[in-house]
Amino acid sequence: MQLFSSVRYPLAALLLFSQNLMAQQPVADGVEMADRMRADGKIWVVVAVIAAIFAGIIVYLVRLDRQIGKLEKEVKEKQKTDSVRA
Repeated sequence: MQLFSSVRYPLAALLLFSQNLMAQQPVADGVEMADRMRADGKIWVVVAVIAAIFAGIIVYLVRLDRQIGKLEKEVKEKQKTDSVRA
């Protein structure tokens, strides 16, 4: 009985992975939607939107890093002044 319990989880994982692999069918001519978008010139709109999203995320992270840096400086200065007073 102990052997069955140690094999149960790997067996379940293999069964789940095999179902995922069977569901994927090979595409003979590539992705039809992407080919159509390239032909219409709309692929550049998709690229521009993705680039804008990444640029927004980068700007947000840079601003957040600056704000955190300012807060860290304030905390360090406050700790210095508190330690000098004590």
